[in-house]
Amino acid sequence: MYNINKVKMLEFSEKGDERGRLVIIEGGQDIPFEVKRVFYIYGSDKDVMRGQHANRRTEFVLINVAGTSKVKVKDGRGNEVIFCLNRPHTGVYLPAMVWKDMYDFSEDSVLLVLASEHYDAEEYIRDYDAFAYEIEQVKEKR
Repeated sequence: MYNINKVKMLEFSEKGDERGRLVIIEGGQDIPFEVKRVFYIYGSDKDVMRGQHANRRTEFVLINVAGTSKVKVKDGRGNEVIFCLNRPHTGVYLPAMVWKDMYDFSEDSVLLVLASEHYDAEEYIRDYDAFAYEIEQVKEKR
């Protein structure tokens, strides 16, 4: 159920003409959930690490609408994948129960985050060892 293999890059339809570009993202169609929360991260220095948590229920799509950043995703079992977000019409889908670190922000980076749930501090796991332990408990219950 909690598998890093569910993490994937998404490419959104891009439209445009001489006036500019337009990207449309619809919940439940272009992304695998209905959007309940939207936020964005900007003004982060290149050396800043954001995220550093997992969520028990919330799924996310991360899109760099300006600039660039990287996202490192870990599964709690020693596997990790790094995604470079550098095009405003692509994003990365993150299911629940994956660890995420966002970093290497360009000076002009604006990282848009679409979330499947409203904010609930109780569903955040902010300690990696606790996350890995929880993943192991799920594995043992199978």
